[in-house]
Parts: sequence; structure tokens; C-alpha cells
Amino acid sequence: MSLRNLGPDQTRKLNRQDSKLVLAHMYFAMFNLLLGGVAALLQVLVRSGTLELPAGIGYYQLLTIHGVTLALVFTTFFIMGFQIAAVSRVCGDLTSTQRLLSWIGFYTMIIGTVAAAIMILLNEATVLYTFYAPLKAHFIYYVGLALVIVGSWISAAGQIMRYVQWKRENKGDKSPLLSYMVAINNVMWMVCSLGVAIEVLFMLIPWSIGWVERVDVSLSRTLFWYFGHALVYFWLLPAYMVWYVVVPKIIGTKGFSDNLARMSFMLFLFFSIPVGIHHQLVDPGIDAFWKYIQVVLTFMVVIPSLMTAFSLFATFEIFGREKGAKGLFGWLKHLPWNDSRFILPFIGMLAFIPGGAGGLVNASNQMNQVIHNTIWVTGHFHLTISTAVVLTYFGAMYWLIPYCSGRILTKRLNKLALIQGYTWAVGMSIMSGAMHFIGLFGAPRRSDYSEYGGAEQAKEWIAYQAVQAVGGTLLFLSILLVLYICIHLAFFAPKGQEIFPVSEAFDRDEKVYPLVENWKFLIVVTIALILIAYTVPVSQMLLDPAPGAKGFGKGQVW
Repeated sequence: MSLRNLGPDQTRKLNRQDSKLVLAHMYFAMFNLLLGGVAALLQVLVRSGTLELPAGIGYYQLLTIHGVTLALVFTTFFIMGFQIAAVSRVCGDLTSTQRLLSWIGFYTMIIGTVAAAIMILLNEATVLYTFYAPLKAHFIYYVGLALVIVGSWISAAGQIMRYVQWKRENKGDKSPLLSYMVAINNVMWMVCSLGVAIEVLFMLIPWSIGWVERVDVSLSRTLFWYFGHALVYFWLLPAYMVWYVVVPKIIGTKGFSDNLARMSFMLFLFFSIPVGIHHQLVDPGIDAFWKYIQVVLTFMVVIPSLMTAFSLFATFEIFGREKGAKGLFGWLKHLPWNDSRFILPFIGMLAFIPGGAGGLVNASNQMNQVIHNTIWVTGHFHLTISTAVVLTYFGAMYWLIPYCSGRILTKRLNKLALIQGYTWAVGMSIMSGAMHFIGLFGAPRRSDYSEYGGAEQAKEWIAYQAVQAVGGTLLFLSILLVLYICIHLAFFAPKGQEIFPVSEAFDRDEKVYPLVENWKFLIVVTIALILIAYTVPVSQMLLDPAPGAKGFGKGQVW
């Protein structure tokens, strides 16, 4: 099954040492998937009023565990592992220095995760997975998550070095598309995470230790969202890599356009960072004009998203027409509906359509007033990230893990993977759909089960919360299936040669647009847009600072 419709260039094996590195990232990602899944199941049962937590465990403690293990740790380990495999696959084996950097990054992230996890389990960091003052965590929690970010920088540096080495060895040639995409995502990640690094190092840690009494909430939230929205694209771009480069090869055709794909990634680099203030539309202390500017910049991100949608569905249609498809949607029947490596990313693409539409609602000033801080936002997050992105990650794991472990995705495991994908899609549709509806009725996000003193409005929410629990239970069963499949692919499936599918594009021989791979141009434009969007708002906060908050939580050194 794995070699069907694929040419001999696809059979290149990954270096054994690089494979070991990739698998280490996948194992730790799966471990966090289990932890986060258990916390998520307990959360939905508690919020629906069907379970009371024993032994002093708190709902908000579970919420923090769920957010940290899935949104921050699972994603970061998967992305770093996937990107290492990607650059090694298309640029050649990592050098010993590049590999060493990746291992240093891996262990740095492990140390940081363990430190943060201990503080959460001790209930010293129940801050809902954000760095969101005035909620205060123990300083070790902040140091731990900072180490996760620093570790990812170190690993990303090794990946960028491999990309630069390829360009140096192949002067004048167009770099492999997948390596260019990895470089863009890493540069975007390094630039955006500087914001949260400044917040943690210079504001939250001194405040948590007790060196300063108060923290500027407005400034800390602005620095967080400078990072926080770009973080979404850090999760999303690896899924786009799979959609642009892997999926066309799986269905047996070429990508629509290499140049268009590079252009869309360039635009994501430009517009993914200077948009964070659209999360602060109801916050005081920021002039309406600058909120408006960032709303406009947010809508600019729609352009590369639509370019991606056009490219992907054009690829599918061209493939179908080549197979003799007739009619407007006749090409659909020629797609490989029995291949989990295609189905899971495809469901992810479909989920991103309503997810993106909901994002436009969130970013629109007037409509944001309706859904702000309601569980609509949680539903949107689960539709875009937990469906579009994470389903694509699962689909990638089903060929990446056996590719690195020297085993194959058997027909039986492929069927289980299809069941897992459909179960996830149904569970998430139920849970996310209920969250969207109940959000429109005003139900708050991040809240424990409550009848709000018998309020009539709160009674409308209870049935939807029970529906969320049904969806959440299906999702937990789906997570157990993911773990079963991945463990078999890593240790028990028959040995053989799985492949890392990499497609060519129809315009493979066309020259790349000059500015797209001009890194001086890319960096200058990125920094210029950030300065335009943030210089005045941040200056106003520094020149006329808020009184500051003492904080809530147990953050003091014992």
C-alpha cells in the first residue's frame, strides 16, 4: 500500500540517527496527548455537572493541564519532530552539529515541560495555560515554559542551518519547497516568541518571585498576544506543509504551484504577527485607531488562506480531470477515500473553512463584542486547531512514525486510522458545535459548572454542556485509538519500507519569484509591519503606565 502510485525518488530512507531523533519527539508528543486527553475528558464531565472531582483536584487545574499538555507541548514536540524529518528528507542528513542542536533543544524542552508540570500538579500554577496576568503562577512554571520555547529555538536553529547549507551547496538553484516552508515557520516562531520571552523574563518572573509588587496588566497582555496569535500559525503552517507537499503525492499527482505556495508562506510571515491586538478589542488602554489597524492586518491573513484553499482544490480537480472526471464535482469520486493519509488531512481542510469564517467573526470589532470571552471562542479554537491542524498531524503521524521505525501502515491499521479520523471529526463537530451555539447565548468560557444561583439564562446552557460532554467522550475514545495505532506503528507493525511522500509542482521548472526567497527583504518587511502595528500602542503603555496589579494565585517562593 505504501509504495503505490509513488516513484523511486520517494523511497529514500531517513538516516537512522535522524529517525531516532524524530521518533523521540513523537513519543513525547503522544505521552502528552494522553495526559491532555484525560484532563479534557474530566473537564467536560465536570462542566456538564455529571462528575465531581475527588481528592482536592480543581477544575481550573485540569484546564491548565489540558491546555499546557495539548496546546503547547504536544504541538511543539510534533512540529519540531516533523520539521526535522522534513529538512532531512529533502535536504539530506543532518550534520552532527545540526543533530546535536536538535537533541539539546529536545532535552531543554523536556526539562521545561517537567518543571511546569510539577508546578501545575502542586496547584501552584493554575493559570489556564496562558501567561495572563494578574493570574499568578509559581516562578518555576514560567521558567519551565520559557525553557520549552528556548529549546524550540535551539532545535529550529539546527533546521535552519540545514536549509542554509543546502542553499550554499546548490547556489542558484531553487531550494526544496518543504525546506523553505520549514525555514519560514521557524523564523516566524522565533520573531513572535520574543514577545512572550520579554513578558516572562522581565515582568512575570520578577513579579512571581516577589522582586516587584505589581505587574502592568495591559503591557503583559499585549506582549502575550503579540506572541499568542502568531502561535496559531506556528501550529497551522506544518499542516499547510502536509496539504501543499504531501497530499498531492499521496493522491498521485503534482502540487498546483510551487511559486504560489512560497508566496502564501511569505505572506503568513508578514501578516501573522502584527495582529495580536484583535484579541484585545475590549481592553482599555489601547487607542481605537490602533485596534482598527490590527483588525485590517488580521484580514490580510485571509489572502494566503484563500490562496491555499484555491491551490489545494485546484490540485484535486486537475487530478480528477486527468482521470476523466465530468461535471462540476465529478473529480471528487477519484480521490482515495480509503487512504487515511489523505482522509484525515482532507477532513482538516474542510474543518478549516467554517473555522476560518469564525475567525473573521472574532476579528471583527462589532461582532467580537457579542462573542468575546464566551465559549464560542473555545469552540472556534477547537474547530481550527484541534480539528484542522491536529487531524492533519494525526494523518502525518500514520506515515511518519512507520517511516522512521522501519515498519508499514498495514490495511488493518489503515482501517483503524480511518475510524479514528471519523470519530474525531464527529466528536469535535458535536463538542465544538455546542460551544458555538451556547457562546451565542452568552455562556462564559473557562468556567466550571455553575447554575449561577438559579439564573434563567444559565438554565439554557446546561443541555449544551451535556452535549459537549458527549462530544468530549467520543474525542477521548479517539485519542485512545490514536495511541493504539501509533504504538503499533512504532513497535509491532510488520517491518517494511513506508515512505515520506513529497510531491513536485506543475511549475517545478519555473524560477522562484526573486523576492520570495530574499531573506533580507523578508526580515525587513516583517519587522517594519511589526513596528507599524506596535510602536505607538506599546509606547503609550510605557509613557503612561497603568497602576499595575498585585496578582491572584500562589506565586511566592516558599
